[in-house]
This record gives sequence, C-alpha cells and structure tokens, in this order.
Amino acid sequence: MYQNFVTTARPEQGPPRLAALRERMKAVALDGWIVPRGDTWRGENVRARDERLAWLTGFTGSAGFAAILDHKAGVFIDGRYKIQIKSQVAPEFTPVDWPATKLADWLIAELPEGGTVGYDAWLHTPEEIRELHGKLHPRGIGLKPCDNLVDAIWEDRPAPPPAPFIAWPEEFAGKSHAEKRAEIAAALREAGQRCAVLTLPDSIAWLLNIRGDDVPCTPVPLSFAIIDDTGRCELFCPNGKADNLRDHLGAEVDLLDIDAFLGALGQLSGPVRLDPKSAPAIIETTLKGWETEIAEAEDPCILPKARKNAAEIEGARQAHLRDGAAVCRFLHWLDTEASRLAQEPDHKLTEIGVVTALEGFRRETNELRGISFETIAGAGEHGAITHYRVTEDTDREVRPGELLLVDSGGQYLDGTTDITRTIAIGTPPMDAAECYTRVLQGMIALSRARFPKGLVGRDLDALARFPLWTAGLDYDHGTGHGVGAFLSVHEGPQRISKGSETPLEPGMILSNEPGYYREGAFGIRIENLIVTREAPALPGADDREMYDFETLTFVPLERRLIVAGMLSPTERDWIDAYHAATFHAIAPRLDGAARDWLEAACAPL
Repeated sequence: MYQNFVTTARPEQGPPRLAALRERMKAVALDGWIVPRGDTWRGENVRARDERLAWLTGFTGSAGFAAILDHKAGVFIDGRYKIQIKSQVAPEFTPVDWPATKLADWLIAELPEGGTVGYDAWLHTPEEIRELHGKLHPRGIGLKPCDNLVDAIWEDRPAPPPAPFIAWPEEFAGKSHAEKRAEIAAALREAGQRCAVLTLPDSIAWLLNIRGDDVPCTPVPLSFAIIDDTGRCELFCPNGKADNLRDHLGAEVDLLDIDAFLGALGQLSGPVRLDPKSAPAIIETTLKGWETEIAEAEDPCILPKARKNAAEIEGARQAHLRDGAAVCRFLHWLDTEASRLAQEPDHKLTEIGVVTALEGFRRETNELRGISFETIAGAGEHGAITHYRVTEDTDREVRPGELLLVDSGGQYLDGTTDITRTIAIGTPPMDAAECYTRVLQGMIALSRARFPKGLVGRDLDALARFPLWTAGLDYDHGTGHGVGAFLSVHEGPQRISKGSETPLEPGMILSNEPGYYREGAFGIRIENLIVTREAPALPGADDREMYDFETLTFVPLERRLIVAGMLSPTERDWIDAYHAATFHAIAPRLDGAARDWLEAACAPL
C-alpha cells in the first residue's frame, strides 16, 4: 500500500449511524453494544470492511473502542489521540480517557442492574470477555454474544481484497517452514499438547513463510491455522487465496476453505493450545461445545518470531541501508525546499508534498513493496498530534520558523523499517532546541544501554525519559515497540514501555523513539531501530550474561536543534561516532549534492 490523503473521518455521518445502531440495539433487546477498533485477527491495520469504529464514530486512530448505550456513546482513547479525537467525532460521542477509565467501571456507572451488553464473539478474546463478565455479573449486568450490529446497518460495506498470498523466500526467512513447523511441534509435545490453533496472521506468515496483501501496510495473510504435534498443519483461507502456494506448502500443509474452520475444531483431540489473549472468543466457545480440553497458553509462534535469526537480522541491516539512503535523499531535498521558502516568498511546501516526496525517494529504490504505516508529516502544531495523518482537509503549508516531524517506514522483502526525524524549518521556535536535545539525550541513553539478561522493556523505559523528567516533561506513548521481518511494523511481545513484561532477548528488533509534544505548538520525536544482542565482555566484569543494542538506522540527526552545551562528553562522542558510522554506511549509496549534504550533516559536533 502507498499513501492516500482522502479524508475518512466524517463527524457529520456519526449521528445518523449512531441512531441506526441504537434502533438495532432496541430491536434485539440490548442496552449496550461494544465496537472494537480491531478485527477478528487482532491486527493494528484492518481491511476497509472491518473499520467499524471509524465508520460509526469518525475516529481513525489505530487503538481504541466504543461502548454505545441508549443515552451515551463513549469512545475510549489513550493519550496518543486526545488531540486527534477532538476534530474527528461529533458531540454525540463522548471521549473517554483509557486505560485510566476501564470499560467495566464505565458500564457499571452508566447502566442499571439488569442491563445487557452485546458483543461480537469474533472480535473479542476469551480473556477480555472473562474479565468483563467478572466485573459486570456481580452488578447484575449481563453480556450477550450475537451477530454484529454494525455490520447489519453498514449497507455499502467494502468487499475483501482479492490479492493472493505469496511465498516469502527462504533466503530472507533463514529457515524453511518445515524446520519451523518441527520446532513448534516439538514445543507442543514438550507441553503435552496435541495441537495449537493459530489465529494471528503474522504468526501464520512466520510459520509457513508466506505473506499477503489483505490489510494496508502490513503484508499478512488473513487466515487461520491448526498445527499438530507432528508438524502437520491445516491452513484455512478464502477460496483462491493460496492456490498458487500448493508447491511451496507441500504435502504436510493442507489447504482448506476458511468457512470450514469452525467445523474443523470439532475434529480436534485435546489438549488444544489456544491463546486466550489473542484468539476470538468464539473459538473457545466452539471447543467447549465439543467438550474438547483446552490448554490456555501463549501463541507458540510469538517468541520464535520475535527472536530474529541471522538471516532476518542481516535482511534488516540491508533494508535499513537502502531505506536510509532514500531518507537522506529526502532530507537533502527538504533542506533545499526550506532554503527556497526563506528566499522565495511565492514558493510553497505542504505536508502532502513532504509525504509524496519521501515516498518517491523510497520508490526509486525499485525494491519498495509498500509503506510500513501511513507517513506522519506534522508541521508546527500538527507535530504535537502523535499519530497525525495528513488529509486533503488537514493539509497545511510548512512554514519557516517551525518544526516538521516526519515518521515513516518502508516494507521491503528483506526487512521492515521505521524512522522518525524532526527537522527545523528555518529558525526553530523558542526553547524547541532544548526540548529536542533532551529527547536526543534519552534516545542516546537507550542506544548505549547495557543490561543483564532477564530485564524487560519496563526496566529500560526510564532511561529514555529521565532527561525530560528532570525538566518536568514527558510523553504519552511507549518508548519502543517490536518490529517484524517484512511483517508488522508494530510487533509483539517485546516493547519498551512502562507496562512491558516480556524479557528482552537477542534478535529482538525494537524502536527507540522518545518524544515531546507541546499542544498547539510543535512535536518532537527521534526514532532509530535497534536489535538486542549479546554484549561483549568488559575487562574486570563478572561473568553474568549481558545484552546491549545494535543500531540499525543510519540517518543524520538534526544538528540545528542540538544544544551542544547541554551534552555530556559521552553524549557528544556517541553523536560523533553515530554520524561517522552513518557517513561510512550511506555515502557509497549517494552522489553529487546529496552526498555533499550527507558529509556536512555528519561532520563532528
């Protein structure tokens, strides 16, 4: 997928759709209906036909949900979207601060005893439903699974994308799918489980070395799979989507229609492994209906997928070199455009122009398979909207005297990239450079981290925030998310945030992206991707196992926003070393004026 700038949020359409949904609720005797952002497959990116939350409310954020009652319609959003939602939903919808306000608490406060809340069992996990039931049932509020009420009123719901799945080359995967299936089968046998039901498309993509084109930006195949303790696998997908993969899949992978999936559950012998945090609740209900023993456990592909092997890491390196050169060409172009803005009163540069130009430089590699998420190009006050998406309606000029935040990434066969740079257009706003330098200090601290085996992302999160905290500043998003190999740009379970619980292990790729946002003025974010590795031994150190990070991203930092006097000698040395490595890595891929720009941008502080 490539970027488009169509305005999808239409607040004026929300009230009539809300009224139609309430009529449908009344017809089936429901007092509430839950509308999640996610789809059956729990992905951040969903098909147009599954954008139920956006269609109903107008809110287009990548996380959140709505709870619709007959007298109130709450839209639950986290800190990333507190600015965005103000312009996207009608007054009939009430923004709710989430997760500070829990859905169950909100429903208890708003519904009388005896109320009933409906939900689509394909769109919620067993864990979600159990937690909600445990809080609502003692208060006399019931939960009822039923057919999706939004789908019932969505008359022009888009059709599913028809593109077939593709095979992912073993040279990039590092292992055949036979090796991966044997690895998962061994884990099942060790746990005493007969089979596992897989519902996460990125797990299925990893396991079978396949990719798809079913959702924007993320090359996953929307499907289900069942793998048994011998390594045999059944892949359930819409007719025709994988017919071209029969030779690739081989004799040990059966290809079945997705409509046969629920029926196939009845043929399974337990214990059946099911992830209660990601599988649709309807699967648990179906297995229980067949009295099949369920073994609740994490999707067995999650951690093996997160631990990138040598081929996947080398692919990531190559993708980042290619992508870094494209971003450097873009930044050289942007510098030229900024100079023209200062010298030519009639010259114009817009946010859409910025996004289009960056995508063009990536396309020139002739290896771009699509963007890894919709590019964020926020000028001035738009930069303070963490997940800003420029549209034809919101597009504005980029003006001298402000900051431009550009967060973008590409999908290549050998890797997935994600990079953010904040650029000064002319003279930066008051104290923006000091804020930028604090964000940079946090990014450096995490880049330099050396830590014992067993630590989780939560243990490292404060390193990136501390320079901001000392000035009374902070940001409302995580410091880092996992990244896939030609897969999801936001991949779990690894992350660096206040709530992360997964130990970091060698091969895990993460983002390193502290930020600072001043509503109505500017936003700052600096992002590199890093990969966890075993740290080299230090003289005099004890023998405990230690990890550190290798930086994958090579693009210069914004020198005009670095206040050198705020930096320690170690921080200055890190920046100079990073810029020297960037020049060494990227210069051979540039020529002419772009190479000259890179040399100046990478000069020692």
